[in-house]
Amino acid sequence: MLVVGGGGREHALALGLVASPSVGEVHLAPGNAGTASIATNHDVSDSDVEALVELAQSLDCDLVVVGPEGPLVNGLADSCRAAGIPCFGPHSEGAELEGSKLYAKQVMNNLNIPTAAFHLIDSASQIDAALDDFAPPWVVKRDVLVGGKGVVVTSEREEASSALHEGVSLDGVVLLEEFLSGEEASMLVMLDESGWVALPASQDHKRVGEDDTGPNTGGMGAYAPAPVVTEELRQKVFERIVDPMHEWLTAQDTPYRGCLYVGLMIDDVNDPYVVEYNVRFGDPETQVTVPLIESDLYELLYAVATGNVAYSNPRFSTAHAMTVVLASEGYPGPPRKGLPITIEHAMIAQEEGGAFVHHAGTASADNGQLVSSGGRVLACTGIGATLGEARELAYSLMDGISLEGSHYRSDIGYRAL
Repeated sequence: MLVVGGGGREHALALGLVASPSVGEVHLAPGNAGTASIATNHDVSDSDVEALVELAQSLDCDLVVVGPEGPLVNGLADSCRAAGIPCFGPHSEGAELEGSKLYAKQVMNNLNIPTAAFHLIDSASQIDAALDDFAPPWVVKRDVLVGGKGVVVTSEREEASSALHEGVSLDGVVLLEEFLSGEEASMLVMLDESGWVALPASQDHKRVGEDDTGPNTGGMGAYAPAPVVTEELRQKVFERIVDPMHEWLTAQDTPYRGCLYVGLMIDDVNDPYVVEYNVRFGDPETQVTVPLIESDLYELLYAVATGNVAYSNPRFSTAHAMTVVLASEGYPGPPRKGLPITIEHAMIAQEEGGAFVHHAGTASADNGQLVSSGGRVLACTGIGATLGEARELAYSLMDGISLEGSHYRSDIGYRAL
């Protein structure tokens, strides 16, 4: 197995694959300090498509699993399949659902998938009229890949105008969206031309501060299953959002094989709208959904990569999971890096679950000291019979971690709890 990427999502995937009786070796490119303790890391950038394919060939990999969106947009899955290597992750055209917000909006509108109204702005002269058309707060989205942080949500007209001007200046175009109110949730769908399987729904916490305040981040924590996604709502999501998208993707010349991340907003009458599509596992949603897959993770990923998910029969735990992200000082702005990290306990074992630390932005210094290397550094994940138990386990691990200037939210899961 080759897992592409080096964050908490990839550590979670690697842990699930190492536990599979079907898997003999797990390799990562580039990986992190946490994955180095359970698998083999390779100093290959996740943006170097040619080098990644060469690595997969040299290792004689049975499956490549792509974590981040960048290599998918750049055609890694296409190159793997051209080399005869099964790959979990869509081809470059399918990856444009995340690569271009405008493309995703156009597809949703064509398929009558419920989503927010929007304006495409390609000139500064259009900005004032577009702002007048929507009531505040305004949602500004850049039409490029920016690691999940290219969104500004603000009730301040000046801030919205500034973000729109910046988007036009940087990218040539920018999207202004109608604000959707309600409660957010995420659904990860394993999808290929044969069918699809939905993993337990989760809820992410995007804002950096308590009570969902402050700027957006890549995600400060998550939990699953999310109780806001009732069985009635799941059926609405399947019928209105997943089924039409699957039918459209299946009609394309090249099949979509991978994870379709559906970011949802659920309004006050329990109707779902799509906030965004991503074309890969979410981070930190992966850290709370992969541990709830009771069956063989490799068999599920391989089934998708070979177009056979309809014939798989994954089983899911009835447990609850919560993950809490520890971020570097300065995050979501430029983070401090290279600071020593002390972890008192890497794992807590319990009869009904346990807790463990997912590594994200970590590395090993020359002297073997664990140090920070990114914005989101670690995630403490608890698995319990109840969400409250999972929370207690996750935060008990967090209490034993020391990283100068670091911060985390103490209210993950507050909506459900």
